[in-house]
Amino acid sequence: MKRLGVSSSNVASVGYDEETKTLEVEFHNGDVYQYHSVPVSEYEGLMGAASVGKYLHSYIGRVYPHSKMT
Repeated sequence: MKRLGVSSSNVASVGYDEETKTLEVEFHNGDVYQYHSVPVSEYEGLMGAASVGKYLHSYIGRVYPHSKMT
């Protein structure tokens, strides 16, 4: 999945697959997580947020199932 770089102290890049509703997040430490069943509105909210990390933690990480990629 293609990811776009973001301005964040914790998050390096974010990608989204609208067909599968999968949000992929790469952190600066190299970890990559996929969040599942994420509506496009949440992706748009994340990309437009003043703080990508806070939005991810508050509105996505606590709500949608996720898995760490190896």
